[in-house]
Amino acid sequence: MGKPHPIELRERVVAFVGDGNSNRAAARHFRVSPRFVNNMIILQRTSGTLAAARQGHPPGGAKLSAHGEWIRERMSSHGETTLDELCVELAARGVEVHRATVGRFLHRLGLSNKKKPQGKRAAQARNRQGT
Repeated sequence: MGKPHPIELRERVVAFVGDGNSNRAAARHFRVSPRFVNNMIILQRTSGTLAAARQGHPPGGAKLSAHGEWIRERMSSHGETTLDELCVELAARGVEVHRATVGRFLHRLGLSNKKKPQGKRAAQARNRQGT
């Protein structure tokens, strides 16, 4: 992901246009695109600041953070729960989330949703290898 232009450049571009120069003249003078100059003028008018917006996704699982304690208790009492089962139970509580979101949230809590090695599939695999 690219980096935003420095705030000093943003301020100089807006000041240059504010002195009566055109947007295209500002773009040529500062060697930026006309679209950048237009965006800076619009940003200055609408928000009053030239600070760059935060890039990327917002941190944390906002949907699940309120249900973190319930999920932790659910996983400790029923450790053999799949992500899909958790999604269904959360939907019953009024929270619609994708299974990947639940998986990332479990990872952040330090919990694992993996099946235990003593499960049915592991036993079948041991029997095939042993005989």
